[in-house]
Amino acid sequence: MAVWDDLVGQERVVEQLTAAARAARATVLAGRSGAVAGGNASLMTHAWLFTGPPGAGQTTAARAFAAALQCTSPDLELGGVPGCGFCDGCHTVMSESHADVKFVRSDGLSIGVGDMRALVLRASSYPTGGRWSVILIDAAHRLTEAAANALLKGVEEPSPRTVWLLCAPSVQDTLPTIRSRCRHLVLRTPAAEAVADLLVRRDGVEPAVAELAARAGQGDIERSRRLAVDEQARSRRLEVLRIPLEVADIGGCLAAAQRLVDTAKADAEALAETRDAKETDDLKAAYGASEGLGGKAPRGMAGAVKELEKRQKSRATRTRRETLGVALLDLLGFYHDVLALQLGSTGALANEDQRPALDKVATAGPPESTLRRIEAVLACRRALDRNVDPLLAVEAMTVALRAG
Repeated sequence: MAVWDDLVGQERVVEQLTAAARAARATVLAGRSGAVAGGNASLMTHAWLFTGPPGAGQTTAARAFAAALQCTSPDLELGGVPGCGFCDGCHTVMSESHADVKFVRSDGLSIGVGDMRALVLRASSYPTGGRWSVILIDAAHRLTEAAANALLKGVEEPSPRTVWLLCAPSVQDTLPTIRSRCRHLVLRTPAAEAVADLLVRRDGVEPAVAELAARAGQGDIERSRRLAVDEQARSRRLEVLRIPLEVADIGGCLAAAQRLVDTAKADAEALAETRDAKETDDLKAAYGASEGLGGKAPRGMAGAVKELEKRQKSRATRTRRETLGVALLDLLGFYHDVLALQLGSTGALANEDQRPALDKVATAGPPESTLRRIEAVLACRRALDRNVDPLLAVEAMTVALRAG
């Protein structure tokens, strides 16, 4: 399977990236250590910015491109497409174990300046395999201001054979000075039919289930996959879609808000229960604490544990926000469907399985009321981004849904 196969509905992007990978290979073959060889200079560059709506596949595209840059398939000698998916270069990149490809993720709310300075220092070294050193940051919008400024130095003074791959929701989520030095690729929301086909082909989902999940996932491939294979994810979606019918009075509004926030908190606690304890035990074992030192902690361990607990707390906060974010996207999808019905659209609805509820809300008020409810959901998302207390933000939204 080629590395591009999971990139759904992005034919133009795949075409650009495969052309760039060919140009990069020409540089390696030419034995040059800087600019891309010959007339291919316009196809390949040292920094790329991948943006697009949630779930469109920014990180998937960046990882596939990294694999194509490291591809060693013998078919390339015959004009084959870089990114075969079978050679050692492709396999190790896709499994995230390639020595010259660094994947940067943040479990917490941000990526700090210390981490970014270390990456810029790493980028100054020559790739061990003699091809390309690739640094993939899959959440460039989480860089702190200081971290972004540190990254700028690495991007504006590129090292030979180093490629930066940045992923963000939109171009506005990165510093102007950084994005001006990157080749910008915009991924689009894939069609529901294409997502359903991927779920059937890759995950073995039944076609009817795949179609329902793809529409409910609203173009988010990973969200669609979870809805197709995870019964709990489907149950939580149905709970969220009950909210428009439960906000008839203040009591219903507050109860719905509390349930949403409690669900997000439970998700974070479930993740912490399975991951945090293991991380802490592994850290202590690395310091030799498991061997026993008469109750005395090894030197440096207390500080390391404290730093780990700080990261775990930040990760729990991010998990709560992401769970709420998914719920808000489900609500947006519901009200978009309501608006479509009110305006007489005959196209397919994202939440066709909830048609009775959609019809009930659509006939209860004018389109203007639905637009106000959509704005209330968007306002809640903005409030959460500004670190407003989640319960207060969600309560304000549910009350607005009632008043809409």
